Formats: sequence, C-alpha cells, structure tokens
Amino acid sequence: MILLDTHAMVWLASDPKRLSPAARQAVSAHAAMLHVSAVSAWEISLLVRNGRLTLPMSPEDFVKAAIQRLALTELPVTRESAQASVALPAIHNDPFDRVLIAECGRRRLSLISADRVIAQYPGLRVIW
Repeated sequence: MILLDTHAMVWLASDPKRLSPAARQAVSAHAAMLHVSAVSAWEISLLVRNGRLTLPMSPEDFVKAAIQRLALTELPVTRESAQASVALPAIHNDPFDRVLIAECGRRRLSLISADRVIAQYPGLRVIW
C-alpha cells in the first residue's frame, strides 16, 4: 500500500510526467492501493491561499476530483498519527510531512515523495 505525499498527489492528478519513473511504476502497479491523507487537503488549501500553488479550480474541488478520478483512499488525521508525528526524530520540521511519515509508520505504507529529507527517516520506505 502506498501513501502519496502532497506534491505527488498534485502531480499525479495534474501532470503525471513530473513523477519519477519509479513513482509512476509504483502508482501503476498499486493503483488500487493508493492513499492520500486529509492533511494533504489542508496543505494544498494553504499553498493556494499563500500563492505557492495555482490550480485550475478551487482546492476543495481539485482534491475531491483527484480522489474520485484516481480512486484514492482518503486517510483521516487521527489523534494517534498526530501524536506519533511529534515523537519522530527532529529530521524534518514540516508538520504536514511529519504526519505523513507517522501515518506510514503506523499503517506500514510506502511513501511516494521527492523530498530527500523525508527519505532520511529510518525504516520509512520512500519511492522516488
């Protein structure tokens, strides 16, 4: 099972060529087992609001359409994942990424991400 980092979900939904060949292969091989965290919807909305991401529609419509079109399984942000994200080693400071990392650990998911800092977490399988 695979969790998509926020940028990977955006790229998969809008421009799949931006994904690495290994990421595209993993998506193809595990299309029925792709997950996205609710924290990614939050991050996308903030990125749009702050002018760091431009989408062809509202963030709400973009995320909803991507989840439906790509048949993604949406994972809620749980208390356990939130607290586990705080207990992680201080390798990455981005709270969104820390929740994704914690979620992968709790659910034994691989993470599709181009973020090289994330890949430094021991025991985390990152596909890129």
